[in-house]
Amino acid sequence: MKARLIPLAMLVVAALAGCAELPAILQPPADQVDSVVREAAHLARAPAADQKAALAAAQQAFVSDSGTFNRLRLAVLLASLPAPLRDDARAAELFEPMVDPSGSATGRFAAFMTTQVAERQRIAREIDRLNKERLASERERQAADKERDKREEALRQQLEALRAIERGILDREERLRRNPGAKP
Repeated sequence: MKARLIPLAMLVVAALAGCAELPAILQPPADQVDSVVREAAHLARAPAADQKAALAAAQQAFVSDSGTFNRLRLAVLLASLPAPLRDDARAAELFEPMVDPSGSATGRFAAFMTTQVAERQRIAREIDRLNKERLASERERQAADKERDKREEALRQQLEALRAIERGILDREERLRRNPGAKP
């Protein structure tokens, strides 16, 4: 009897150990969100090589299994990693099917992240618009400066011509005073 219990006990221990390794997809939604947030927070402080490797692993996991956990994980990494790894458009696309503000923790978190990504995209568009306006204003200012410089140069040349005429007149008057009988 004891001989039969030992293999059975080993089987139970192995099964329990395997439970610890269950895929993340079997985790309750709140645990999935917690796991994903924990990973993103860790990777935010990790070296760029680790961030890139984690993103590649998340992408590969999503390709293999596009379940909620892998979708959430990839979307969060795409939304939270620094540039050039960040891809807000793709993150928003991945979050969209999960968004449910009144649903599970995953749905609420996806809704929250979607609003964050949308706000960051709005700010980026606003920055682009302001930069374009600034560049246009700078070009206009440069054109105005160039036009002003042309006008100044033209006025300088006219002034120089007037001075030359004045010198010529003064020279002629001086010659006439020295030589009163000469023709002008």
